[in-house]
Amino acid sequence: MSSSLENFEKSISVKKNVIASKAYMVIDEIGFRVAESIANGNKVFFCGNGGSAADAQHLAAELLVRFRSNINRQGIPALALALDTSSLTACGNDYSFDDYYMRMIESLGSEGDCLIIISTSGSSLNIVKAANLAKGLGINVFGFLGGSGGEALKECDLNFLVPSNETARIQESHITAGHALIQVIEDKLLDSGYLALK
Repeated sequence: MSSSLENFEKSISVKKNVIASKAYMVIDEIGFRVAESIANGNKVFFCGNGGSAADAQHLAAELLVRFRSNINRQGIPALALALDTSSLTACGNDYSFDDYYMRMIESLGSEGDCLIIISTSGSSLNIVKAANLAKGLGINVFGFLGGSGGEALKECDLNFLVPSNETARIQESHITAGHALIQVIEDKLLDSGYLALK
């Protein structure tokens, strides 16, 4: 049985590998592109399954409400796609759960928007289908993935790939990267004058 200390050490080790491999460097580029999209009047969508769906909600909230307690600014248009349980269960019942995110993107997405997919395996069909549709609609697709990146890897314009195959460790790096991403977006929009402090 692994100890609590072991879990911390494993998490730190994976994050050190992220640094050593320079995988983190793509976060700035994704942030700049999302900020540019927002400044052009677009919005950002997040989607994932399970713990990654919770991460999607977490990151959307940081944009919509506030990220840093000392920076009170306007909200940034962001939406986690798994929030609506009525639509989620209706699509699962009437069509397929695999089509849910795709259905949301085709209904709510516009050219120039951004979709951030969060998946530890990159193999979830609902994620892959949504990313593929988004690309066809002219929506920017960015991935937070793990392991080999799965089928979702080829659907991404840019991706942050965690060098691990352990779900918990990937998720821990995803939320760290997510916080870094939000800070880049916020700083870029504040520096450009698009966002005003309150």
